[in-house]
Amino acid sequence: MLSALVRNNTRRLVAGPAKTFVRSGHIIAVHRDTKEDNPEIAFEFTAENKKRAEVIIKKYPPQYKKGACMPLLDLAQRQIGFTSISAMNYVAKVLDMPPMRVYEVATFYTMYQRKPVGKYHVQVCTTTPCQLCNSDQVMETVMEKLNLKPGEVSKDGLFSLEEVECLGACSNAPMLQINDDYYEDLQTKEEVAKILDGFAAGKPPAPGTTKRESCEPFSGPKTLTEPPLDVATVTRSDL
Repeated sequence: MLSALVRNNTRRLVAGPAKTFVRSGHIIAVHRDTKEDNPEIAFEFTAENKKRAEVIIKKYPPQYKKGACMPLLDLAQRQIGFTSISAMNYVAKVLDMPPMRVYEVATFYTMYQRKPVGKYHVQVCTTTPCQLCNSDQVMETVMEKLNLKPGEVSKDGLFSLEEVECLGACSNAPMLQINDDYYEDLQTKEEVAKILDGFAAGKPPAPGTTKRESCEPFSGPKTLTEPPLDVATVTRSDL
């Protein structure tokens, strides 16, 4: 509720009445068979991913191997590009889980894409900290540049767009994520457009922020400015 209130007020105060970005949900919570996603399409881990899955499963006690559900779903998604119904059924079989339990996980977390996405999947955070730093401008720039709305994929399959909740980079807001990389401190439309142009040209720019070292204040670090304590100086010499 707080996030929604801030979004509405910020849109009036910062964005103004001329803005065109309208939020809408596009998360798939109920499966419907499609040409690209139906149980008739077989799925199985590749030989390499089977080895990776075995390593992941061994991290859990045998009676709790269902704890590997999330990393195995992620592995499946990286193999085919999205989390298909066949991939979920396969993970359920590998982990001896009821398929419904796997469906519940895959539809709860937005990191699992329930339909095919582009080669470069753009996720724009619009939660409160980013919203206060004008994330609407980031979203609108992406929408205009790619001619996409959240939930859509470009005709050439190069880009897809998604509006997401907090990505955990609040101190570097506003930001967006493209595939696994974060692009932060996006204060102008030109900065966002330059990033997208780099991906379109097949030359992805370096991730992170170009405005500061990490997430310290723009005016410079305020804490932890001294060298770390050498514990050897305060430890008994016979230890």
